[in-house]
Amino acid sequence: MKKVLRIFFIVLVVGLMGYTLYFLFEKNQEAPVVYNTKSAEITTIIKKTVATGSIIPRKEILIKPMISGIVAEVYVEAGDYVKKGDVLAKIRVVPNMVALNNAENRLNQAGIELEQATINFDRNKSLYDQKVISDATFQPIKLRMRRAEEELVSAENNLKIVKDGVSGSGKAVSNTRIQSTIAGMVLDVPIKEGNSVIESNNFNDGTTIAIIADMNDMIFEGKVDESEVGKLSENMSLILNIGAIDSEKFEARLEYIAPKGVEENGAIQFLVKAAVTLKSDQFIRAGYSATADVVLDRRDSVLAIEESLLQFEDDSAFVEIEIGEQQFEKREIKLGLSDGINVEILEGISEEDKIKEWNMPGNG
Repeated sequence: MKKVLRIFFIVLVVGLMGYTLYFLFEKNQEAPVVYNTKSAEITTIIKKTVATGSIIPRKEILIKPMISGIVAEVYVEAGDYVKKGDVLAKIRVVPNMVALNNAENRLNQAGIELEQATINFDRNKSLYDQKVISDATFQPIKLRMRRAEEELVSAENNLKIVKDGVSGSGKAVSNTRIQSTIAGMVLDVPIKEGNSVIESNNFNDGTTIAIIADMNDMIFEGKVDESEVGKLSENMSLILNIGAIDSEKFEARLEYIAPKGVEENGAIQFLVKAAVTLKSDQFIRAGYSATADVVLDRRDSVLAIEESLLQFEDDSAFVEIEIGEQQFEKREIKLGLSDGINVEILEGISEEDKIKEWNMPGNG
């Protein structure tokens, strides 16, 4: 019995050793490598740089009053469309006390002068009618009365302008009625009824009554890094990506490149402007943030491959073309324009060739 157990134990040990050796052998056997392949495709290659900025109206006008006073009425609100000459608001003048006093004194003086001129005229008119005095003597008297009448009218208008901001003889043209100088959309009305406003003059910018812009003429205004600005030129094409309208891209054309850069966050940035192409039914709100892909070069409908398929040796580029089942040969190719992901193929391969993804093997 002991002999049988000894034999069984020996057989068991030998079997375990054999299984272990077999397992280790199988484990050390490498699985055959199967390389994936890709083919060249006809596509468009666009080499570009990126500018960041926003969409703004080309014509954005700040409407300011020509007189100081209190806002009596506001006739528009943001979003309204107005025509050139439309009244936006009305200003009630708060007269300057010194100017008001001077205007009243001038009116009183004009009244006195007219009264004296009228008395003198009436006295000499009867003498003139009786042929006592000559025409040469009477005409200066008549002229002085007419001048006194004109001075009185002028003094009355001056007082009305000081008090109300409008003359009695020119109500159609009034500085109290703030009018739009262009046709467009009202973007903002920063004043309300009852607000004080200051006139625009050589010493003061004045209070903004409204901001009006032509929303059919929009531009992209952005910044480009100094490392990229040398690649730009006017009339280059741009592709705009507007953050608020991610479902559509817009075309633009570069119009302006700043001759001087500005330092921002340790880097020199150059201002660029581009005209945005809008369809007849499109509306873009002012101030949308946007990025512009500036097209430096472009190739349409060209043969191209992914740059990851390339291999380089000395100054030559090549790919490995499948010539049999998992058998490849090197083939030198001539490259064209690259966008950093895909590269144009000028010579060396065709659409039918299968190219080895040499750095991306897969297990078969």
